[in-house]
Amino acid sequence: MPAGSILVADDDTAIRTVLNQALSRAGYEVRLTGNAATLWRWVSQGEGDLVITDVVMPDENAFDLLPRIKKMRPNLPVIVMSAQNTFMTAIRASERGAYEYLPKPFDLKELIAIVGRALAEPKERVASTPDDAEFDSIPLVGRSPAMQEIYRVLARLMQTDLTVMISGESGTGKELVARALHDYGKRRNGPFVAVNMAAI
Repeated sequence: MPAGSILVADDDTAIRTVLNQALSRAGYEVRLTGNAATLWRWVSQGEGDLVITDVVMPDENAFDLLPRIKKMRPNLPVIVMSAQNTFMTAIRASERGAYEYLPKPFDLKELIAIVGRALAEPKERVASTPDDAEFDSIPLVGRSPAMQEIYRVLARLMQTDLTVMISGESGTGKELVARALHDYGKRRNGPFVAVNMAAI
């Protein structure tokens, strides 16, 4: 596991404590704060190899802070956590350059694995940010763990132009997922063509 310094920003003391214990046990140096201003000061001073931040903090929303972080330090991986477990949250995290999005509550083993992967292969994601009005007609809803995984996968896929096969039983929402992938990803300027294979 690569060594590194982790900056953690969350206004919840319990979450900071849990993350500090887990990351320290994994061999990382951890710095904790409950506000965005301190996090921004550390980042601007060149501190930290990775950031873990909550979206909603007392002084600033992480989605407003992320573009500044990515502009100043484009190769600094940022993992975004949120209790607002919606499709919009996952997409906004991805569009603003987050390395990964984790819905709360999250699995600590998964978090440690993501941290290790991020430090081993830092990524820079540059993408245009859709207007907030575009999110008004989001076709996907749900906060279950299964839906959270779909949101995270979609958020990663939207930054690519890979061919994607969506499988599932009739009525499970395959076309809704395809529509979301098209409308909020790099394919948004092209046509969306739905073909009824059963009719053919």
